[in-house]
Amino acid sequence: MNFALRVHRLRKTFKDVVAVDCLDLEVRPGECFGLLGPNGAGKTTTIEICEGITSSDSGDVEVLGMRWSEHADLLRQRLGIQLQETQLAEKLTVYETVRLFRSFFRQGPETAEVIALVQLEEKEKSRVGNLSGGQKQRLALACALVGDPELLFLDEPTTGLDPQARRQLWELIDRFKLDGRTILLTTHYMDEAERLCERVAIMDHGKTIALGTPRELIKSIGVEHMLEFSGGGSARALDTSVLCRLEGVRDVQAENGSVQMQVTELHRAVPALLNELGRQGIPLTELRTRSATLEDVFVTLTGRHLRDE
Repeated sequence: MNFALRVHRLRKTFKDVVAVDCLDLEVRPGECFGLLGPNGAGKTTTIEICEGITSSDSGDVEVLGMRWSEHADLLRQRLGIQLQETQLAEKLTVYETVRLFRSFFRQGPETAEVIALVQLEEKEKSRVGNLSGGQKQRLALACALVGDPELLFLDEPTTGLDPQARRQLWELIDRFKLDGRTILLTTHYMDEAERLCERVAIMDHGKTIALGTPRELIKSIGVEHMLEFSGGGSARALDTSVLCRLEGVRDVQAENGSVQMQVTELHRAVPALLNELGRQGIPLTELRTRSATLEDVFVTLTGRHLRDE
């Protein structure tokens, strides 16, 4: 199979820190591939090596069947890159900024067309310094799209945005996907990965610890639902070891007066829990259920939350 991106035994160290540790990745043409993990997992270092920004210590990287050491000029014409933090000249207008980036490429849509694509027509005469955070992110995406790229790198593109701005950016990414282009996306928002990505790789300490579709990874931990409840001050007296033996319960974790249970059969676990709480005399003050997510996969594999520092 031809891959849009292929990474083999990639390694990168900084002083005494191993940022990427013999990493293997393969991204298929036309898919949105998510690279997930907590801060410090090695996501940004990996994507910067793939973008040709950072050199690796060892390993091999093929981008669109080419290598940076041999085809740097050609690759720059065929890639779109949105960095984790894009610093644009604040005195330039939106139109001037997009026109400047468009001048770096031999082909691509017209400046006005790209501005319309990211829905900034009303702001094309506004200076960059006067844009909101969401508008700046859309402008950064426009700068990544001006060369009509075959492969788009997006490094945490929605970090710091409000929910409405995030969803607007998701819609723009969906439009890019519909054209059959390839996307490598890094994020620590699990709803974003489940919404946008066909496949995801979860990284931790520079290595891949899980790979597959979001549904495959969630299914792999053998848990369909998460059940969380609180019993107020009385919860401190709760014997959680008994809950582990309830029907349909796989694991129980208690923290800060709240109890979270990994459940395989919700319809059996909830009545069993209510009966046990009644038997122990624990009043139920709060009860929530939800489907298992990619974050639950990560916690199960590593014991840490994806957004932990």
